[in-house]
Amino acid sequence: MYIKGTGKHDSCCSLLLRLVDVRRLAWHGKIKSLEQIFLFSLPIKEYQIVDTFLGSALKDEVMKIMPVQKQTRAGQRTRFKAFVVVGDYNGHVGLGVKCAKEVATAIRGAIILAKMAIVPVRRGYWGNKIGPVHTVPGKVTGTCGSVSVRLIPAPRGAGIVAARTPKKVLQMAGIVDCYTSSRGTTRTLGNTVKATYAALAATYGFLTPELWKETVFQKGPFQEFTDFLAKPVIKGH
Repeated sequence: MYIKGTGKHDSCCSLLLRLVDVRRLAWHGKIKSLEQIFLFSLPIKEYQIVDTFLGSALKDEVMKIMPVQKQTRAGQRTRFKAFVVVGDYNGHVGLGVKCAKEVATAIRGAIILAKMAIVPVRRGYWGNKIGPVHTVPGKVTGTCGSVSVRLIPAPRGAGIVAARTPKKVLQMAGIVDCYTSSRGTTRTLGNTVKATYAALAATYGFLTPELWKETVFQKGPFQEFTDFLAKPVIKGH
């Protein structure tokens, strides 16, 4: 396949096939969980993949709907911008932002984008490792614009000490106890939500002693199921 003006022959075609391969492996049960997708850094380009694994456990919350305007020669064009957070209250959270002419269309598009932007959230303990994980494993910070949100581990029973917006995002990620600190213009709700989401995504960004074990390399799904993916695709599968 040659794309005129790009000088590229098969790179675009192979990328599209690779994205379809993830869906095929998920639907046929070759990929067992979202963690396998995250482990091998496979891109999630279809929201149905997330629905396959999380299903009814995934909840969505509209954080804010705001009108935005663009000046054109015919006058001002008003559209609606929706911020939506999705999560399963058990270690997965996603954020989607979408503009559309109608509110319902914006919300629907934001939910789809949030599912495709879902990330794993690492949880841990404040002190002794007793019972289920309940807080963030260490101090993490996320920023967006002038807003900076810092998450600090809290003892069991402390609850989530945060403003209404970050608290909802943390709850949907499965965090039970957490202290927070924020700086900047936090009344800009969009930036506050994005900063909280960035902080949660950063929980897997550092190594702690329990992760210092020697890594055992495994075959990626594309390598392991090469024979399956080589079969011709039947329409509807």
